[in-house]
Amino acid sequence: MSALTTAIEVADWRLRVFAIYAEVRRLALTDAARAHTFWRNERDELFRSHPQTPLLPADRAGFTGLAVAAYDPAWRFELEIEPARRAIDGSSIRFDFETATDGVVPFELVGQVPIPSAVNGDAGSLDAGSLDVWRLRSYGGGLFIPLRDSLAGMEPGGTYGGGRYLLDTVKGAYLGEGRVPASLVLDFNFAYNPSCAYDPAWACPLAPLGNRLAFPVPVGEMYGAPRMR
Repeated sequence: MSALTTAIEVADWRLRVFAIYAEVRRLALTDAARAHTFWRNERDELFRSHPQTPLLPADRAGFTGLAVAAYDPAWRFELEIEPARRAIDGSSIRFDFETATDGVVPFELVGQVPIPSAVNGDAGSLDAGSLDVWRLRSYGGGLFIPLRDSLAGMEPGGTYGGGRYLLDTVKGAYLGEGRVPASLVLDFNFAYNPSCAYDPAWACPLAPLGNRLAFPVPVGEMYGAPRMR
């Protein structure tokens, strides 16, 4: 396959993902569960038929759909972004992810979103932790929120060991702003696996310490379920 063909196919994949999330945002205004069903179906079709699917050839023949949990409205939030922590010297916190294909991918911490305690089942705690909100500092920009929960690496019924993504706006994965200024829609039902979960040839930024939760997040895309066999 030529480099030009690959580039065109990747561009088409990205366009389709942007279109999927545009429709998800529209549908979610009135019915988030319906938006989730649409998201599931469209991603299944992409993985099944697109030439840039991250599925390995051995997994494509028996593919019937990605392992996504049923929609649970208790995991949908509109969360305000709190100011970012700073380094000891007062500078912004950054991390660089080195890849073999794209060089160093730089990120800067721009804030945190507190997670409501209800998701942890602990009514006595003030919160259930937080997730860092990162900004891509290279071409394209965008917000990035990875997630790793306590089900990571567990089989069966667990989540991908390296974590999942909630938002990656430069690639289209965006659920919109909340009704309050400086807030984001974070719906954990839309957490999805990075491409490296299916093909080790991909290099994917994984969840740093500030994006790890100590409790299970049993919604969104799971890992290693029979639908992948």
